[in-house]
Amino acid sequence: MKNDFSKGKVWRNIIGQSIPLILAQLVQLLYNVVDRIYIGHLPGADSMALTGIGLVFPLTTLIAAFTYLFGTGGTPLFSIARGAGEEQRAEKILGNTFSLLLGCSVVMFLFCYFFRKPVLYLFGAGDASYVYADAYLKIYLTGTAFSMLSTGLNGFINAQGFPRMGMMTTLLGAVLNLILDPVFIFWLDMGVSGAALATVLSQMVSCVWVLRFLTGKKVQLRIRKKNLRVDRKLTGEITALGMSGFIMQATNCLVQIVCNATLKQYGGDLYVGIMTVINSVREILSLPVGGLTNGSQPVLGYNYGAKRYERVCQGIRFTAVLGILYTVIAWFAVIQCPHLLLSVFTEDAAMLEAGTEALKIYFFGFFFMAFQFSGQSAFTALGYSKQAIFFSLLRKAVIVAPLTLLLPRLGMGVDGVFWAEPISNCIGGLACFITMYFTLYRKLKRSGDAGDKQISA
Repeated sequence: MKNDFSKGKVWRNIIGQSIPLILAQLVQLLYNVVDRIYIGHLPGADSMALTGIGLVFPLTTLIAAFTYLFGTGGTPLFSIARGAGEEQRAEKILGNTFSLLLGCSVVMFLFCYFFRKPVLYLFGAGDASYVYADAYLKIYLTGTAFSMLSTGLNGFINAQGFPRMGMMTTLLGAVLNLILDPVFIFWLDMGVSGAALATVLSQMVSCVWVLRFLTGKKVQLRIRKKNLRVDRKLTGEITALGMSGFIMQATNCLVQIVCNATLKQYGGDLYVGIMTVINSVREILSLPVGGLTNGSQPVLGYNYGAKRYERVCQGIRFTAVLGILYTVIAWFAVIQCPHLLLSVFTEDAAMLEAGTEALKIYFFGFFFMAFQFSGQSAFTALGYSKQAIFFSLLRKAVIVAPLTLLLPRLGMGVDGVFWAEPISNCIGGLACFITMYFTLYRKLKRSGDAGDKQISA
């Protein structure tokens, strides 16, 4: 079978998947990060424009959560079916995932668009920041379907062994976004509305690319009309496995809401803007380890479906070690140059001064995040949906959200909001990884060793 992940070095297969995926995710990140960089340097807007964009984050994260529900649920099932040689089932999973993403995008657009004003004020908007938030959101939402389809289906390209084509999905749109952003924001003087319009047009290009590829002849398994009718049982399997990714994003949405409201209360609009910048830095620095673990999932799932358990263990070990090494280096970079990282997004002196210490606190012990990523990835790739869901909830909903509300009230003020993240990374990350090791990894290791002995005999 073409692109057989049960052959060759496991680490090479993972790197081969991960590097194009990391580049693709980096390009995808540029959609929003470049917007924030330009918006942060808008003349006369000070920090208020970034604050407005920060208020939009929970809704865009909610859209991403539903994208993950179906995209990260369908892709591992697709990989397992492909590894087991069940091509008809794999194509049905792909077709159902497309229909679920499309239907959900319509619902999300209608809800977020018509209820955006009360929701934004609920999230902590003031009269000044609402102007910027509304101008961005009402245009951004028109691209909901493009965003969900391109992001949610791109994993199916990577899962079939075409990571470079998956990278192109976002590369084309991102290049367009980089070109259109300054044109719309500054030359046409559209401000935040121009940033949103550039993003929508870019997402549309990405969506057209991924749909053309997945319906074309280059892929072995493609979207077919006969598989678009939603199957209730298969939908249950997709959503059960994708629930961990959904909960991770949905709880991110919850944390963003709680953070914005708490920061508004204890620090005002300035600290809401600072959190917007810190979130941008976090997205950039966590991208490589996220791309590595996501890139490992097709390889782990394929070998699991092919019953090559020792190769699955090799993949888990490699992903964990490399992820930890990277996050240690990233933490050191934050400690050494926090002002430089912040200045990429803003020139506001007050934001730079207050944000430097906040950034150091937020990234304290950043390497613990690698334990969460690798443990969560192993559970998701091999179809252990209940465990993946539990640890998604544990870190965000059970630890970080309550701490965000509690620590400021214990006398820590705004610093308490930023300390909640590293504490949750430590407790949640270690709990996830240790549980994965004892309940999954060791079981696979014993099965793999037994298989090796049988082959030797």
